[in-house]
Amino acid sequence: MISPSKALFYCCISFVVGIALQSFIKIPQIFLWGFLLLGIFCIIVSFFKKKTLIAGFCLLFLVLGIMRLQVSEFSILNDKLSSLNDLGDKVTLTGQIISEPNVKDTSQTLRVKIADTQSIVLVTLDRYPEYKYLDEIKITGKLKSPAELAATPKAGEPRPGEKTGREGFNYKNYLAKEGIYSVMGFPTTELISNGHGHNFFTYPYEKILQFKEKLKTSIQFNFSPPQSFILEGILLGNDSNMPQETREKLNATGLSHLTAISGSNVIILSGIMMIFLLGLGFWRGQAFYVSLIFIWLYIVITGFPASGVRAVIMASVFLLAQNLGRQNTSSRVIVMAGAIMLLQNPLLLLHDAGFQLSFMASMGIIYLKPVIDNFFRTIAQKFYDIKESRLPGKIFLDIVSITLAAQIFTLPLLAYHFNNISLVSLATNLLVIPIVDFVMIFGFLAAFLGMLSNVLGFIFSIPVWLLLSYFIKVMEIFYQPWSVAALENVSWLWMPIYYMALACVLRYLEKAQKPKFLGF
Repeated sequence: MISPSKALFYCCISFVVGIALQSFIKIPQIFLWGFLLLGIFCIIVSFFKKKTLIAGFCLLFLVLGIMRLQVSEFSILNDKLSSLNDLGDKVTLTGQIISEPNVKDTSQTLRVKIADTQSIVLVTLDRYPEYKYLDEIKITGKLKSPAELAATPKAGEPRPGEKTGREGFNYKNYLAKEGIYSVMGFPTTELISNGHGHNFFTYPYEKILQFKEKLKTSIQFNFSPPQSFILEGILLGNDSNMPQETREKLNATGLSHLTAISGSNVIILSGIMMIFLLGLGFWRGQAFYVSLIFIWLYIVITGFPASGVRAVIMASVFLLAQNLGRQNTSSRVIVMAGAIMLLQNPLLLLHDAGFQLSFMASMGIIYLKPVIDNFFRTIAQKFYDIKESRLPGKIFLDIVSITLAAQIFTLPLLAYHFNNISLVSLATNLLVIPIVDFVMIFGFLAAFLGMLSNVLGFIFSIPVWLLLSYFIKVMEIFYQPWSVAALENVSWLWMPIYYMALACVLRYLEKAQKPKFLGF
């Protein structure tokens, strides 16, 4: 008899498969009705033969996944505002800025929710005049459909116009998953109102963005480049003004995910926080709650970017899974959480690199980390005793294993999305990741206290400056012409092949590491 949790796990898998099928094949309605009727038939037959019950519900969840994506695709095709795209005529629209403006040296990008249609337009403007969250503005310009291809940015969260090594990615699909189907470049603008009418959600969010801006100003005052750019990226997820040279070095050394709110980055950092707390003597339950508070405070400081919220939700589920302890239970929790996120937005499955990276990083830590731990334990016990979990050697090996597991599981995704692989990524991440949590904690203290007093800001910036100098030194040493392998036309077909091969290897290693006297 299958347990309820296992049955729900199979149903969630079926739901995800339904979204994937619709994404690649576009299931005709006749087949959809066929799956639905077959599922209902299996459930009816289950009254006489119990084994068909799960198969019936799996078919129903498969249909649900297909239909959920079809509803999203229907909404995109029937968006009222997008019907005005590419007509060549100027239109005048009035709307409200619904998120933090993305400000760069010479331009700013706004997400404007149009009052009449409730559609969202991505508007690119000159750097000045500045606009703020919740400002109501009037824009006059030509609406266009997002370009199919645009330059791919760094790992974590693609942003348009930042070339980082891949020829292009589907910019239109990237914006579609954010609910944006129209763009407007450099329109005439007019501020209608900055008297913000707040509600329960917008008032605290506006205050958080104001606090974030003050932290940014404090960082720029107490740190000089390139330390200031690195700290802004790590602490605030803001690297829009980072020099191209620094950006290229981070990409080439595989450290760019640390200066963005990427899914795998949040997963790794939350896992390392758990390791540190357990090493300090915290109980697992205590370490779980402290780590949970830490990552949610982080996302509050960064201003709740959509990609960051998804990453932190997945990281929270990952921490819960780690707290549960068992591999099978942990992986089921991760899959169920992923299915719930896809129910809310099915476009994440194929068009959100952060979602994919956080999911695979979680799975890597759950399944591969124990195998690596056993391997390291066997070798390390030949030289010294690491039974005491508080020993620095044990903590270091845990950090190595969690980083290695996440890197191995996300490798094909990185190769597919960004068309290059950093050959030094593993070494640089092992050298840098252990200090990132400390950079975040002490960097926040330095920036926050710097808001209150220049003297306190300077004093607390000293240890952070030393940590960031080490970070930059590692980046400079490993930034070499041979540090990146460029890949061309990476097919998605390599990913299932890679993961199936990896699953077979893991299965073999797990069996090989089990004690022989148990009869395995």
